[in-house]
Amino acid sequence: MSAETQKETLGFQTEVKQLLHLMIHSLYSNKEIFLRELISNASDAVDKLRFEALAKPELLEGGDELRIRLSFDAEANTITLDDNGIGMSREETIAHLGTIAKSGTADFLKNLSGDQKKDSHLIGQFGVGFYSAFIVAERVEVFTRRAGLPASEGVHWASKGEGEFEIATLDKPERGTRIVLHLKKDESEFANGWRLRNVVKKYSDHIALPIELPKEHLGKEEDKPAEPEWETINRASALWTRPRTEVTDEQYKEFYKHVSHDFDDPLTWSHNKVEGKLEYTSLLYVPNRAPFDLYHREAPKGLKLYVQRVFIMDQADEFLPLYLRFIKGVVDSNDLSLNVSREILQKDPVIDSMKSALTKRVLDMLEKLAKNDPEQYKNFWKAFGQVLKEGPAEDFANKEKIAGLLRFASTAGEGGEQSVALADYVSRFKEGQDKIYYLTGESYDQVKNSPHLEVFRKKGIEVLLLTDRIDEWLMSHLSEFDGKQFVDVARGDLDLGNLDSEEDKKAQEEVAKEKEGLVERLKSALGDEVAEVRVSHRLTDSPAILAIGQQDLGLQMRQILEASGQKVPDSKPIFEFNPSHPLIEKLDAEPDEDRFADLSHILFDQAALAAGDSLKDPAAYVQRLNKLLVELSA
Repeated sequence: MSAETQKETLGFQTEVKQLLHLMIHSLYSNKEIFLRELISNASDAVDKLRFEALAKPELLEGGDELRIRLSFDAEANTITLDDNGIGMSREETIAHLGTIAKSGTADFLKNLSGDQKKDSHLIGQFGVGFYSAFIVAERVEVFTRRAGLPASEGVHWASKGEGEFEIATLDKPERGTRIVLHLKKDESEFANGWRLRNVVKKYSDHIALPIELPKEHLGKEEDKPAEPEWETINRASALWTRPRTEVTDEQYKEFYKHVSHDFDDPLTWSHNKVEGKLEYTSLLYVPNRAPFDLYHREAPKGLKLYVQRVFIMDQADEFLPLYLRFIKGVVDSNDLSLNVSREILQKDPVIDSMKSALTKRVLDMLEKLAKNDPEQYKNFWKAFGQVLKEGPAEDFANKEKIAGLLRFASTAGEGGEQSVALADYVSRFKEGQDKIYYLTGESYDQVKNSPHLEVFRKKGIEVLLLTDRIDEWLMSHLSEFDGKQFVDVARGDLDLGNLDSEEDKKAQEEVAKEKEGLVERLKSALGDEVAEVRVSHRLTDSPAILAIGQQDLGLQMRQILEASGQKVPDSKPIFEFNPSHPLIEKLDAEPDEDRFADLSHILFDQAALAAGDSLKDPAAYVQRLNKLLVELSA
C-alpha cells in the first residue's frame, strides 16, 4: 500500500468515549462475543453490497465471490477480519466509527448506574457492535474502501479507544473492510486457529456466507504453500431456509442476536414456511426487553427483507403494523422482484396479504406465550404492553385478538400489577353482571381510592384500574370484548343493570324525587361550573363526586391534548351527591344561601381533587375553607 495522505486526528463523540470506557473495563465476562459482533457487521456489509449491485453490477468490480476471511498472527498477537462487502468512504468511516447516530443515546447514558453487572445489560440493549473490539484489543486498525470508489480513496482508521482516532487516505486496491485487532497481552488466547474456529461455530454458524480461515499445515515449513489455502468453517447457509428440526434453540438465539444487534436472548420465536398462492419464509422474534428508542418515531423498525435469499433491505416496516414494531426477524419472499423498492412495497397487494398473515402469526405467538408461560408473558407485558395497547385503534380486524392479550390492574389485585386478562375478568362476573367495568386515572393509588368505586366495593364487583397515559384513548377504540360492553364507572349516569335489585331501583327513584329541592339549590349555587347536578347511586362513604359526561373527554385525554398543544373542547362535569352523608344532610339544612354556596363550592373542589384534577381557582378554595374553619372554631 502507498504512503498515507490527508492524515488527521479526531476526537470521539462524548457518548462513544463513555461506551468505550465501559467496554475496555471488561464489562463483559464473556469476551468472545467481540468476534460475533465484528462478523455480524461484516455480514451486513456484504449484504449491502449484494443489494446495491442489483442496480449497479459494476460495484462488484469483477469479484462476485462474497466472503468473510479470518486470520491470526500468534507472533504479532493480532487477529485480522477481512470482508469484501460494501466498504466505507472517508466520511462514512468518521460517521460510523466516531459517533453513535442512534436515537436514545442520551436515555441510555442516563440509565447507567455504575454497577457493572446492571450496566452490561443496558449496553446489551443498546447494541454497540464495532466498539466491542476494544474488549480484547489495545489498538484497532481499519483499512476500508467503498465499492465503486477508486483505489486511491482507501481509508486507514486507527485508535487505542481512549478518546481519539487517527484517519488517513491510502491506496486500497480491493473493496471492502479489513479490521486488525492488536490484542492485549492477556488476550493472546484468541490468536489461535482452534479458538477462533470454536467461537465462529458457536456464534456465527448461521451467517449465510462463507467465513474462511487459513488451513493449518502440520508438515515442514518449506512444504507450506506461498499463499494461504482458505477453508470455510461455518455452514454458510441462511438459517431460516433450514428445516426447523435441524436448527437448535441455541442457533435460533444466536441468529436473533445477529439480526437484532441485541445481546440478550429473545423471549420466544416463530419459524414458518408458507407455500401455495404466496411463497415466503418468516422467522420472527419477540425481544426480552424494550430498546431505548421504542417510542422515538424515527427509530429504525421492521424486518430484514430477503428475496430468494438475497438481502434487499433492513427495517422493512411494511410487513407488520406499527403496534408490533418491537418484533425482530427476517422475511424471505419468492413472490417479490429482486429490484423491489420501498415505494413498490407500499403499493404491492402481495405485501398486504403477507402483512395480514405475519400479524396473525405474531399475535398467535403471543397468545401461546401467555398460555404456556405466564411468567414470561409478564416480562413481555412490562416491556411492550403500552405499545400493544396501540393495537385496537390501528388494527380493526384483530381487535378482539389484541384485547385478549391486554393486561390490567384491578380491584381484585394487589399493588397495581397489570396481570388481569379480560377473559379472567369475565370469568369472575357476579350473577346478573353483563358489563366490564373500568376506571381511568393518573396513578394506581388515586384510582384504587376513588369514590367512584364505593358502590362496586359494597356489591363486591371487580373494576379494572387503568393508569397508563394511553388507556383512555385505548378504551375509546375498544367498545366490547367477548360480546360484553365496557363501561367507564366515572362516566355518564351509572346503570348497574341487573346488579341492582328492583327494590334498590325503586329506593333510588324515591330519594331522587325527595331531593329535587336540594338539586335545584346546588344548581343555583354552582352555576356554570357544572353541566348537571343529581343524586348519586355510586357513593356509600363520600359526600360528592364529579362524573364525566357520556361524550366528554376524560382527564387523561385532556392532558394528552394539552401537552401536544391542541385545543381541548370545553366540557363541564356532572356533580353527584350522596344524600345520606352527614355533610350533605347539614348542607340541605343550611338556611343561609351565601354559606350554602361556600359549602357547595368546597364540596365541588374536593370532588375535583379526588378525581385527580387540578383546581381552577385554588386561592378561592383555600379562602372558603379558612372561612369555614374560623366559623367552626369560633
